[in-house]
Amino acid sequence: MSNIPADVKYTDQHEWLKFEGDVAVIGITDYAQASLGDLVFVELPAKGKKVKLNDAFVVVESVKAASEVYAPLSGEVVEVNAALTASPGLINTSPYGEGWICKILPSDKAELGKLLDAAQYKSLVG
Repeated sequence: MSNIPADVKYTDQHEWLKFEGDVAVIGITDYAQASLGDLVFVELPAKGKKVKLNDAFVVVESVKAASEVYAPLSGEVVEVNAALTASPGLINTSPYGEGWICKILPSDKAELGKLLDAAQYKSLVG
């Protein structure tokens, strides 16, 4: 069974986000990393990049496949997790902690209503 923290919001594309003040911390879910297998590369977005809801803005590569990560909300990338460049496996070992991907300053808070809570995400992944 996947780890699905209650204090996190989710997308149906298996991204998660959690707010630290006004900034949303973004990553991929435990379910997603387990499905992908051992991650060997993460292509991080540029700091300052403007993203739109559901745009592919990150690529994660595992021994099995490359997969796009979609923006769970629109906004500007204000920080990236540079540790993933040397250690992409942090996403496998700590998807909701050290394996976060980037932080986004949201431009449209109304989009947050489209996110799933833990119970909704759990029913999605079974």
